[in-house]
Amino acid sequence: MSDTGLYDLYSERILGLAAAIPHLEPLPVPGAHGQKRAPMCGSTIGVDLVIEDGRIAGFSQQVRACALGQASAAIFGAQAIGRSRAEVQRARDQLEAMLKGGPVPEAPFADYALLQAARDYPARHGSILLALEATLAAWDAAEA
Repeated sequence: MSDTGLYDLYSERILGLAAAIPHLEPLPVPGAHGQKRAPMCGSTIGVDLVIEDGRIAGFSQQVRACALGQASAAIFGAQAIGRSRAEVQRARDQLEAMLKGGPVPEAPFADYALLQAARDYPARHGSILLALEATLAAWDAAEA
């Protein structure tokens, strides 16, 4: 990784997001829990949800991830409340496509544009997807 690549990958904005992850407080009564781990780096994110009327009404995340996984958790966490499962799935799919060279995810997840520099580092993709994947796992657990 070149110095320029490192600068783009770990920009001040990304590091700022990593330091300001929302929804870290535990939910008083979570309805479901999901957890995912990125095997290449060992990052792990757990998510607790409360779902009401098909939308996220309560959201908490436990983030043990690299700076890119933390930044992704911050971007997702800022928009998680009020989202439907379909919206989370679409954001996850669009983020994965972006990391493979596709367009930036649609609003309200357009801030993922900040992580475009990670396209060239496939070993980081798993960590970036964790928050969304853990949320989908929690949703699956709630429906089971």
